[in-house]
Amino acid sequence: MNKILRRIGRYFLQGLAYTVPITVTIYVLYELFVISDKVLPMETPGLGILVLLGLVTLVGFIGSFLISLPLFSFLENLLNKTPLIKIIYTSVKDLVNAFVGQKKSFNKPVLVQLYENSAIKRVGFLTNEGWEGLQTAGGDALVTVYLPHSFAISGQVFLVPPHYITPLKTKSTDVMKYIIAGGVIRDGEGEKGNQN
Repeated sequence: MNKILRRIGRYFLQGLAYTVPITVTIYVLYELFVISDKVLPMETPGLGILVLLGLVTLVGFIGSFLISLPLFSFLENLLNKTPLIKIIYTSVKDLVNAFVGQKKSFNKPVLVQLYENSAIKRVGFLTNEGWEGLQTAGGDALVTVYLPHSFAISGQVFLVPPHYITPLKTKSTDVMKYIIAGGVIRDGEGEKGNQN
């Protein structure tokens, strides 16, 4: 009887492993459809997200021509000089550009030694190597490393000496997936997979 119960439990856990990722993905996509249909109310379900994607693409197309116009520069300078709006605008702009802009910021995966003489390391991304504001009182330069949290859309920023950094020879998308999944990755899921 115990053997049967253990087998049923194993099948149940295996079923969860199959159904939870699919269900969560479908749920997130469904919520995106619902939200976009509320933003752009359309009679046909799902049409709102298509119109929204089209509008964003159109703005990107038009923006590529407007970016050099004086009016665009004036508006951007105005946003950059308004005290509270500047913080919001520049933070959101930098975050979006880090993922989808011309100069992506999460493209240098590294191992980070957090403490002197420590064998424990964390995986992260080198995001800034040369900002003059990141120097100690003694003039030592520091680099910025972003360490994403596992199973979350958050992370921490650390300022560390450059010699604490070891570059990784792995695609940044594979490293991000590795971190978000808490290191649980099977062979063949990344370009190199888990070598252990």
